[in-house]
Amino acid sequence: MKKVLIISGHPKLKDNSFANKIIMEDLERLLPEAAFDYLDRLYPDYKINVPAEQQKLVDADIIVLQFPIFWYSMPALLAKWMEDVCVHGFSHGSKGKALVGKKLILSFTVGAPESAYDASFPQEAMTGRLEQMALFTGMIYEGAVATYEVSYNDRSNPERSSIMAEVSHDHAKRLVEKIKALM
Repeated sequence: MKKVLIISGHPKLKDNSFANKIIMEDLERLLPEAAFDYLDRLYPDYKINVPAEQQKLVDADIIVLQFPIFWYSMPALLAKWMEDVCVHGFSHGSKGKALVGKKLILSFTVGAPESAYDASFPQEAMTGRLEQMALFTGMIYEGAVATYEVSYNDRSNPERSSIMAEVSHDHAKRLVEKIKALM
């Protein structure tokens, strides 16, 4: 059985998330055999334990990055993790082969509606950096699971929060299906 690592890149999942919190709770319930890495809990000071994080990647076959889109990209904590962990000699370079052949899935939420991302700024514009990282490190990019229109700001509106909860649960189910198809 393939080992799955799910990395939560939300910088304040417990206190400042709606959709990502639901998704992660569902994933823990639906994939109890997976390893879960909550960057906000481990590194609230943004001081990444590089050897520990690199070992988690080495041990995994399927890596899922779960995060919200902040200002058209990943949150700063996830970017810092990537910059510190995926370094020359580990993930790339003549001796950096630790990620070759590992499967990468992006799983993200966006507050804006999908219609806000048209041909002038497609989804790939937000995920391109991560897709390029996969290509550069020899990973196999398996695509993304995305859910739009789940703004944290709508959490106090009962109608919107009900809809957002429903699509967040659906997001987790779609992600689990994608992961299981790779196992």
